[in-house]
Amino acid sequence: GETLQEPGRIALMGAIASIIFKEILYQYTAFKGRKLNSQAVIANAWHHRSDAFSSIGTALGIGGAILLGDQWRILDPAAAVIVSFFIMKVAVGLLIPCVDELLEKSLPSEVEEKILETILSFPGVTSPHHLRTRRIGSYCAIEVHVRMDGQISLEEAHKTATKVENKLKELFGKGTLINIHVEPKK
Repeated sequence: GETLQEPGRIALMGAIASIIFKEILYQYTAFKGRKLNSQAVIANAWHHRSDAFSSIGTALGIGGAILLGDQWRILDPAAAVIVSFFIMKVAVGLLIPCVDELLEKSLPSEVEEKILETILSFPGVTSPHHLRTRRIGSYCAIEVHVRMDGQISLEEAHKTATKVENKLKELFGKGTLINIHVEPKK
């Protein structure tokens, strides 16, 4: 039953400044995260973006309470409640990819298809199987068994496997960890 206190104009200016600076931080951090291919850095960028969104809600609540008068002072605490739900949604959205990475979830099926297509593009390499993929930090790990003619030399099989490895590193980055197990065709 008490009258809510009117928010101050300095709070409104602080919220507007926060929107600007947090969006700049988001853009910079997201750029670096994509460049490094790091989910952790991208998640941190989204932390900045969620702060900017929170500040937008806060600025609307404070601005509405100031500009619309005493009857609209409820906008400030109402905006705070809405912003808290938004923060929880963003947190869950950031948590899922990080948990997937910690649990070493396989790369998406379209990426695995591209890996298999690349492997099969090499003459003499057949039947890729036991494909296991995962993301380790900003790198990918690829393990696969392939079949080659059992009559070729070990040196020739090794050279072909190295060519496959180099092509995969070209596609997925130099830091990609690759393990190719060669088996003779049956």
